[in-house]
Amino acid sequence: MSDGLTNFDTFRTNNCERDWLQTCKCDSNKAVIKQLKVHSTIVMWMKLASVTECTCQNVVCMLARRTALYVFPGTRTHSSDRTMDLGLAEDHFSRPVGSFVASDIEQLKLAIEECKKLILELPEHSERQKDNVVKLIHLRLKLQELKDPEEDEPNLRVLLEHRFSKEKSKSVKQTCDKCSTIIWGLIQTWYTCTGCYYRCHSKCMNLITKPCVRSKVSHQSEYELSICPEIGLDRQDYRCAECRAQISLRGVPSEARQCDYTGQYYCSTCHWNDTAVIPARVIHNWEFESRKVCRSSMRYLALMMSRPVLRLKEINPLLFNFVEELVEIRKLRQDILLMKPYFITCKEAMEARLLLQLQDRQHFVENDDMYSLQDLIDISTGRLSCSLTEIHTTFAKHIKLDCERCQAKGFVCELCKEGDILFPFDSHTSVCHDCSAVFHRDCYFDNSTTCPRCARMTERKQDEEELDVKES
Repeated sequence: MSDGLTNFDTFRTNNCERDWLQTCKCDSNKAVIKQLKVHSTIVMWMKLASVTECTCQNVVCMLARRTALYVFPGTRTHSSDRTMDLGLAEDHFSRPVGSFVASDIEQLKLAIEECKKLILELPEHSERQKDNVVKLIHLRLKLQELKDPEEDEPNLRVLLEHRFSKEKSKSVKQTCDKCSTIIWGLIQTWYTCTGCYYRCHSKCMNLITKPCVRSKVSHQSEYELSICPEIGLDRQDYRCAECRAQISLRGVPSEARQCDYTGQYYCSTCHWNDTAVIPARVIHNWEFESRKVCRSSMRYLALMMSRPVLRLKEINPLLFNFVEELVEIRKLRQDILLMKPYFITCKEAMEARLLLQLQDRQHFVENDDMYSLQDLIDISTGRLSCSLTEIHTTFAKHIKLDCERCQAKGFVCELCKEGDILFPFDSHTSVCHDCSAVFHRDCYFDNSTTCPRCARMTERKQDEEELDVKES
């Protein structure tokens, strides 16, 4: 393909300052680009090239100036460019040779193909080739307008529990989850679901059959805990588990791809070979290798990543015997739960909002046995241990050193009546399960009698009962 057509494709699709400056070396263009910071539409690039004193003979610059004659008839061009008559009276969608009126989509496609063939046949860098590339621009823009009109497109659309929001980004290249083709944000209207981040063209919205994954997360917040529960293609009737398209392991008519999370087989449209960490493999094997999953499973796992729905001591209690990091994290979480009452009743701690240091893991201040998949991943990498140890140190410093009110809520060992003030989260202490009194660990286990505080409370209760009997 000729340089003219190649530069045209770059000019048409990559609407960014970098690609323009790579093709145009004129200081005047660079200055105007830096000043105006134009990043909106291809039309603005055309106008920018036409109003600058660019003398560059680069094909992209010349195409932009000449195309601007059609879009902005009153703009000026440099005398070195051949004047091209593209007045409003001319049929810009005509066939390059002869007369051919392209009035609908099929005719436009035919005209585009004819124009592309002619561009390849013409001599490279010739004036006729450049003129036909300009016409190809008009034909493609007109075709896109007919296929994906922007008029009357609502900003918010609701479909199958999806809440689609119209995207305004023009430069980011995305892929449509419905048709699996690229979304050209420069000339196409596209939407993103605010719940599951499903992306699609505006023209593909009415073809969507997949419900929003976030609704499944809201109604059924649990994982599949069996490792790759395969049922076989025959049980699926050799059809995709989602769209029911025919599939086979031979790839005829479509390749069958297995999702490691659900164990089912999907077609290439529903399974893009995305990878994700599988919860069942983590819980049973402590394995964090990413496996191939279908698109719906990938979104579901992404939305469930931070949800604390895994109760490890019920699902696999033996895991704590083999993973030392889990034992360490459990002890830190138990200590934080013991510190929580101090912060709730401390004015300084509430003003400093110490508990908000765990706002990303709110379940850490609610219980010590629920984990999210992200927690387990961070435990395996050691990141959670470092961050939680730092928070634990900050909390303990406030209670034991910085705040007098919290210090006053400490305990003295009633068994030996010696030593410093004790707190329930200290490593060398033990806590009575009945009255929450704190003792030295050695004193508590060496003492053969009952807890002194529990004994006093029992005696006081008996005295109150006897007093009530006498009064009655």
